[in-house]
Amino acid sequence: MRILLLANQPEHTTRLKMFQNTLEELGYETLIPKFNTRNWIQISALAKQFIKKEKPDVVHLFNVPDIIYYDLPKLKGTYYKKMIYDYRSPWGIEFGMTFGSPGRIMAEYFEKKMAASADLITTVNWPLGEKVKKYTKGGKQEVYEIPNYPRNSFLTGEDFAEDGTITFLGRVCEQEGIGNFLNLAKKHPNEKFRIVGDGPFSKWYLAKKLPNVEFLGWQPHEKVAGIVKKARICMIPRKENALTPYSTDKSIWKLNEYLNLGKLVIASGITKEENRKNLLIVKSSELENAILEYLDKKPEKLNSEDYRFWESNTEKIKNAYEKIQ
Repeated sequence: MRILLLANQPEHTTRLKMFQNTLEELGYETLIPKFNTRNWIQISALAKQFIKKEKPDVVHLFNVPDIIYYDLPKLKGTYYKKMIYDYRSPWGIEFGMTFGSPGRIMAEYFEKKMAASADLITTVNWPLGEKVKKYTKGGKQEVYEIPNYPRNSFLTGEDFAEDGTITFLGRVCEQEGIGNFLNLAKKHPNEKFRIVGDGPFSKWYLAKKLPNVEFLGWQPHEKVAGIVKKARICMIPRKENALTPYSTDKSIWKLNEYLNLGKLVIASGITKEENRKNLLIVKSSELENAILEYLDKKPEKLNSEDYRFWESNTEKIKNAYEKIQ
């Protein structure tokens, strides 16, 4: 079976690449196009050309933004046989946060169209699974929950001693909570803070350099584990918003990377699905108190059942693809 894995920028989509590795391990042939453009109209046209040329058995579509591929279902039956819709982010809610109710209505229209056209649906967590079920034809399509967990190999690499730093990993933007993180650094000049990541407005956020904040910028993923190992506390300092119910411990890559490395994690603006060792979720207004409380605490030692790895998804992915054949 030949499988086309499709996203806005397929070669840069982490979840898509994780699926690719697993599918190839299971013996499937995967196809991943490369678009040398970020123009949505051009991507849509190039994707259709690719499908017509390659005629895959399955198109596995990783959502966001769904409008790019709204008319792909028209090709089903002629140029490909089945479609899987991976609902990894509530694009309608995100769009509505920027453009209000009309934006949400428009974006969710395309989400519903893609979900209703799919033969099977994959998603990252229970809240998104429940949301996407409402878009399906009477709930007939099966929904498979495939959490965003790091691969086992993430734990390999150099071991570094903890250096007492409070670490932020991710996109330097307000949605990820960079404002909260920098405010904490200002209030606690005697503590060391580290930012690993970048973003189009990072220079603006970091224009006023704080002597206790180390900015490493974007780092190759193979170096991330070593940097995280140095941290005393890892943070996800998001503000509460409409996305909070859908951002959980099963969907946030860096959260599971932190926890698998045995780090204390203080998070806000997210929702808990499972009780996870060393994870403290608080309101964003309580971040400072949480840090002060945990500065001198040590993380609990992890047992085998405390780890979460991508490889645990293999059987579910296998079952999903056997179901769609």
